[in-house]
Amino acid sequence: MLMKNKFLTLMAAAFTGVALFLSGCATESLPAAGVNDKEGSSLIILREGDVVKISFPGAANLDTTQQIRRDGKIAMNLVGEVEAAGLTPDGLQKKLVELYATQIGSKEITVAMQTSAFPVFVNGAVVHPGKIMSDHPITALEAVMEAGGFATATANMKDVKVIRNEGGKLKNYRLNLKEILDGTSDKSFYLKPADIVFVPERFQMF
Repeated sequence: MLMKNKFLTLMAAAFTGVALFLSGCATESLPAAGVNDKEGSSLIILREGDVVKISFPGAANLDTTQQIRRDGKIAMNLVGEVEAAGLTPDGLQKKLVELYATQIGSKEITVAMQTSAFPVFVNGAVVHPGKIMSDHPITALEAVMEAGGFATATANMKDVKVIRNEGGKLKNYRLNLKEILDGTSDKSFYLKPADIVFVPERFQMF
C-alpha cells in the first residue's frame, strides 16, 4: 500500500511538471473560444512572399499583381516603394488610397490576397505531428485534422493548448475541441503564423 501511494504521488508530480512546462508565461482559458468564419479573414496579415493583386477601377493602367519582397515592400507606379508586410489587405488598401489621393481622381482601390502560406505546428496525441503549411485562415481543429486527426485512444480533446508568441512572450490558450466535434459549440479558434497546437494525452491511473 505504501509503495502504491508513493507511485501515485510521483505520477501526480510528473504530470504537474509537464503541465507547468506547457503553461508558458501566461495562460488564458478559452473553451473552444475564438472568432467566427466572417471574422477569420481579418486575421490575414500580409507577409514577405505573399502575392497581392491591386486593382484601380478608375485607372486600370495602374493594376498590378506583385509579390511582397523580403524587405516587406512593393513597388507602385507614381508613388514608389510602399511598406506592405505587417498590414492586413484592408490596411494596405487604405494606405494606397492615401498615397494616391493626389495622383488619381478615384479613391476606389482594392487589394486582394492571391497566394500566401504560413506555418503552424501540431504536436502531441495526433496521428502525424509536425509542421503544416496553410494558404488560408485555419482553425485549431482544422490543423489537427490536417495532422491526421486525434490519436483517439489517448487524446484529451477537452484540453487542447494553443501556444502563441505575442510580443516576445508565450501565451497559452486552452480549447475544448470535443465540444465542436460533438456539435455543442459552433465557435472557432483561428490560428496565427507559427502557433503551436498541443494535444495532450488523457491522464490515466493504472
